[in-house]
Amino acid sequence: MILIEGTSYISFGEGTLSELELSIFEKKQTSPYEYRYNSMHSLLFELYMRTQIMESAKELSRAGVYFAGFERTLCNPAYWHLTNEGRFQLNRGVAPKDAIKDIFANGSSYGFECSMAVIVVLYHALLQSIDPGQFDLLFADLLLFDWHSNGKLNLINQTNNAEAVVGDVLYFENPDFEELLPWWKGENVVLLDNDLYYGHGHGLGIASGEEVINVLNKHRMSGSTKSAFLTDHYVHPDFSYFSQFQHPLWEKPIIAKIGDWIHVRKAGVFTNHDT
Repeated sequence: MILIEGTSYISFGEGTLSELELSIFEKKQTSPYEYRYNSMHSLLFELYMRTQIMESAKELSRAGVYFAGFERTLCNPAYWHLTNEGRFQLNRGVAPKDAIKDIFANGSSYGFECSMAVIVVLYHALLQSIDPGQFDLLFADLLLFDWHSNGKLNLINQTNNAEAVVGDVLYFENPDFEELLPWWKGENVVLLDNDLYYGHGHGLGIASGEEVINVLNKHRMSGSTKSAFLTDHYVHPDFSYFSQFQHPLWEKPIIAKIGDWIHVRKAGVFTNHDT
């Protein structure tokens, strides 16, 4: 159940939410768990950014980025310095927003593992959702690696995958992976619409959960009977925190509280002209 200002009675005017945003809202609204928001603005920002995470994942799947282990990681030296640990450190004098955009525009110049892929997706989705100038200020010393090493994304941990919705980052674990091939120990994925996932590498791309498990199961130790599985753990950015940096061209909807009800009506159409 969603709670805003102490009420769960929320209505949206026709066209206020996209079909996907409405489906995310309805799943959270009918959940037995409480999802508390400090304002309607925070909820609307989350719904929008979750759609951008999905679109960014789909765009990265088409960008031509190679799958590569840490020892074979590739990046465009015009934007990034490749560290000895296989991390991408932003070059001095380069705007963070331009470096993120380059991964999607020149994908064949890049190669990385699935853990970095989901981080790239999240940064790109943020760029589509917040003011580009604020993006550059927030991530002026941008360093790309896995999601454990990107504290500035303000990732929130969750532990019940039945509650996951579009835009969440989940993990398929392969407990009996071949030890000589550590990249088969699991797959970081982004949850998309229609119960599909984006997973970079292993020839996956956009696939169902069953397809992800089948691929991982082909790379287990000989004689193993333990199947790969979707873990309960998942993460997502702190949408409430980033909502304060929302793009200035985003036209706020009309919000009215009447009695116990919050009514939301579309005021205009948001277009991120900068990106």
